[in-house]
Amino acid sequence: MLTDYHSHILPGIDDGSRNVEMSLKMIQMLKEQGVERIAATPHFYAHREGSVEAFLQKRRHAFEKLMQAQPAIDSIILGAEISIERDISELEGIDKLAYQGTNYILLEFPYTGFHGWMCEEIDNIAYHYGLVPVIAHPHRYLDDFSKEQIEKILSLNAVFQFNIEAFETHFTRKFVKSVIGSGSDFVFGSDCHNTKERKPNFDLLLKKAKPEWIEQSDAMLDSTDREY
Repeated sequence: MLTDYHSHILPGIDDGSRNVEMSLKMIQMLKEQGVERIAATPHFYAHREGSVEAFLQKRRHAFEKLMQAQPAIDSIILGAEISIERDISELEGIDKLAYQGTNYILLEFPYTGFHGWMCEEIDNIAYHYGLVPVIAHPHRYLDDFSKEQIEKILSLNAVFQFNIEAFETHFTRKFVKSVIGSGSDFVFGSDCHNTKERKPNFDLLLKKAKPEWIEQSDAMLDSTDREY
């Protein structure tokens, strides 16, 4: 089942889809590209949301609006793209933001620079809640983090989520191949935000990625017994 592990298709909840109409167009585009299962992962910033429960209520409202519109794909899994902040591991209910029905949780490094405590927060979330971290788009950090910092991230016992955009350039494509070649677990996502400059792009993945890579990516949500 071709799976998009990272999308912003829920309407009006973050900087992704503005409304239900755009969400439906994005879902239809994904469907036409062969995607059968979508993880809806709106941004979660602890300093903005105030609480996990407030975010969940907002996410539920956006999802219900979408469901009432009879979307083209009904296999939508709720999750969140969680920005790593200091003490995020101590936030009550953080485990409720994992991919629905799994022990995988999508975490994003902030673009404010790398700090050692960020990896400590990831470890704390994993050990305390029994969750497996999924690190969002590590290829995006190549220009902002040092080689040593990237190696520190890659040393985490985690799944690495690559945006399909990584296949657009030789530099990031080489990085993706090296991570996959190292034996690390990985998944793919469109990280789509709209229907134009950040649109669904699974057609590119099907052209550039090896079929066995796509199969391995798709299988993650069906294997929820992995431990950190």
